[in-house]
Amino acid sequence: MNPVHVAIFGAAGRMGRRLVALASTDPELELVAALDRSDCPHLGEDAGRLAGVDEMGVTLSTALEVRADALIDFSTPEGTEAAVSTALKNRAALVVATTGLGTAQKAAMESAAAEIPVLWAPNMSLAVNLAIKLAEVAAGALAQQDADVEILERHHRFKEDSPSGTALEFGRRIAEIMGQTVHQHGRQGRPGARPHGEIGYHAIRTGDNPGEHTIVFGMLGETVEVTVRASNRDCYAVGALAAAKYLAGKPPALYSIRDVLGL
Repeated sequence: MNPVHVAIFGAAGRMGRRLVALASTDPELELVAALDRSDCPHLGEDAGRLAGVDEMGVTLSTALEVRADALIDFSTPEGTEAAVSTALKNRAALVVATTGLGTAQKAAMESAAAEIPVLWAPNMSLAVNLAIKLAEVAAGALAQQDADVEILERHHRFKEDSPSGTALEFGRRIAEIMGQTVHQHGRQGRPGARPHGEIGYHAIRTGDNPGEHTIVFGMLGETVEVTVRASNRDCYAVGALAAAKYLAGKPPALYSIRDVLGL
């Protein structure tokens, strides 16, 4: 079986470099292009050397000039717009692993999915997406059991948004099933007894924690928790690479990590 030819948009970034490094050891993948912004100081450098592995013969550039089966975007919301345009121009499958996307970027992806296969997820971790499914199962089973829902998330001190997009996605999925209408971000003072129709979010920022989420379903007399933890950030790159392999050759449509996992 021929390897999937993959291009990486945002290849000079922290996650982009990990994508390059992990792709270099995967026999099912062949890195054919490493792309970044025109003002990137590493343009012209070998992508493998930049990622801390052996030279790969692929230099960092701004334009996709070779055939690629799939393009992985791990950049910025602005970079995602360029990645969508590049994928459409080259008819490459598109995996978007960039977070913090606005309405315009999401709309661009949905439009592109009419012409090419597109996959986007708020979190590319395979374990996180499995945990979301488990949380949905728990929400369905406990919807009529007077269960309170609290979401705790931990990330490194440098994370700028709070709560995490993944925590919000957990809450959105659970609320669709259980019917909560209030999303409460932290508590202080004397807010009174906890309203039943809310989901509470609590963001912890500490050290170099790559990310963990705990969903608490609390009832009178017993508690169910769904917890997922990352030990390093490679899980996000591994999920994106798995998505690229899955998406290559698929018909145009908007896909999700659940498709990759077969859920």
